[in-house]
Amino acid sequence: MPDDLKFNRSRIEDPLAYAKDRAVRSWLFIVGDEFASMEGGMSYAQVQQAVEHTARVVSDPPRVLDLDLARQHVAALDVLPRPTLVSCRAGPRSSAVAYMYAGLKAGVTPAEVIHAAELDDAPFCAFEEYKTWVRSSMLALSGQPEA
Repeated sequence: MPDDLKFNRSRIEDPLAYAKDRAVRSWLFIVGDEFASMEGGMSYAQVQQAVEHTARVVSDPPRVLDLDLARQHVAALDVLPRPTLVSCRAGPRSSAVAYMYAGLKAGVTPAEVIHAAELDDAPFCAFEEYKTWVRSSMLALSGQPEA
């Protein structure tokens, strides 16, 4: 994982402090408005107050991670200045997005990405469906043949 792409591993209590502590210039927020009203939730407005450059691709449950969302994530991350934070509610989906994107940009295989993520104990590795999404998205977006 490149140093200039970060993701959350747990709930973010104070968006401004979190962004400052991680020295990020931009933030890809991948949850919907309903998260703001949940206990411990945060709004996109809080994200916008924390950093100058933001993007939002709503990707939280009940939405299913699919190739269309992967394309939207890549498009958003391609234009956000680094360092960039990707966040979801608690880390699994944001880590999947970050590893998928980093792998695409590095030109490595999905197997290499999953292996690195497992070594890093990335939150998405606890969910087979997220590993499958990382693999299938990378293959589709990179044009790599399935192994």
